[in-house]
Amino acid sequence: MDTVNETSTAPQAPAPARVRPGLLTFLGGVGTVTGSKFLVESDHARILVDCGLFQGLAELRRRNWRKLPCDARDIQAVVVTHAHLDHCGYLPRLVRDGFRGPILTSTHTARLAEIVLRDSARLQTEAAAHANEHGWSKHRPAEPLYDDADVDRTLGYIDPVPLDTEVEVTTGTTLVLRHAGHILGSAWALMTLEDGHTLAVSGDLGRPGHPLLLPAEPFSGADVLLVESTYGDRTHDDEAGRARFADVLTRTLRRGGIVVVPAFALDRTEVVLNELAGLRRDGTLPRGVPVYVDSPMALRALDVYRDAIRARAPGLRADVTSAGTTALSPEPFIAARTVQESMDINNARGPAVIVSSAGMATGGRVLHHLRRLLPDPRNAVVIVGFAALGTRARDLVDGAQSLKMFGEYVPVRAEVADVPHFSAHADAGQILDWLRAAPAPHTTYVVHGEPGASTVLRDRIVRELGWNTVVPRSGEAVLVR
Repeated sequence: MDTVNETSTAPQAPAPARVRPGLLTFLGGVGTVTGSKFLVESDHARILVDCGLFQGLAELRRRNWRKLPCDARDIQAVVVTHAHLDHCGYLPRLVRDGFRGPILTSTHTARLAEIVLRDSARLQTEAAAHANEHGWSKHRPAEPLYDDADVDRTLGYIDPVPLDTEVEVTTGTTLVLRHAGHILGSAWALMTLEDGHTLAVSGDLGRPGHPLLLPAEPFSGADVLLVESTYGDRTHDDEAGRARFADVLTRTLRRGGIVVVPAFALDRTEVVLNELAGLRRDGTLPRGVPVYVDSPMALRALDVYRDAIRARAPGLRADVTSAGTTALSPEPFIAARTVQESMDINNARGPAVIVSSAGMATGGRVLHHLRRLLPDPRNAVVIVGFAALGTRARDLVDGAQSLKMFGEYVPVRAEVADVPHFSAHADAGQILDWLRAAPAPHTTYVVHGEPGASTVLRDRIVRELGWNTVVPRSGEAVLVR
């Protein structure tokens, strides 16, 4: 009896604490192709995956000024999939609001993000100054969302990590970045949370036919997946797109016109230059026709691409590294870095080609070229990628008869050609192919797309793969399990 009593009163070891499942909140990139922000929380971690700006419609842009539902000072780390503004452009504001943790991303994304963020700060500062000078803002005084000093502070928190290598983000939470084939340095992210559950975020997926980059590393499985749907309702036809681009170019040059190509500074300019180099070689683009690249940001990004080609960086196609930097040089190629060099292009008469940013014509030097060239029917504007609702590029694609720029309406008489096949995004079928080899996640969330595209892709994933697939709502929170 005594022995039994002693045993029954001995102290018991405490039961291990139960780890609660992670919580995922959709703060952006839902119902729109911009503003990607996905908050992942667990017992000991609060991590933001992507930190992008909203663009396009005014109601979306106003969301950039709203406070996040959590204090920026409480976010311990940010994971950035790639350097496009809609995935990294909010970072300086996050830092201004108190974020002080590491920003984990690939080495090439780190270099490109500095270019993007400095340009964004400059444009916002200039816009605020212009508004104050001319009184068109309801704010007195108008202020930028962030400035170059905020960018300086942000760059100090960027922590490049190698692809295909597991790193610890916070205690018990790890990250692996895999090549995504969208732009140089782009990655999809796989996180393992404290309780062992896994979350994958596609970022933006590249198309297998990308002329510079290798296809994305296939999805390998996760408990929860966030997959983009920019082109979730479309199919690319690369050959038809290239033929249409060449036809518009030939037609416009023959009538003595100027072809304006609004192009994103990251990747799209490089892809367009690669295509123009091929057309120069086969004679479609005559040697005497000048090609202007009017975007300091694009030219700085081009230097990063050239460095990557010289270093034979992983993720680049073998034929590109073999060709070297000539893959991006449709000579004669005239670079306009300074304001005066940009203004000098106004003296150019056709035939000529101007490649300039911004790609959706929401700002940048391309607006000055559009204002000058849109009224002349000899000219052409070629939209070479996705044009979001509320942007001038989308207005042109949708057949606008006039375009508002610098406080006035400019008539649209130039030819407008929509050639989305230059997009660096995978189409619906290519997204499905990226998914097919993996086991079914517990839940797949379709994000980063306009409502119609997201719905179509969701239905196709359900129909073809049989996966539990949802289009989430903005602000919605769900468990990772």
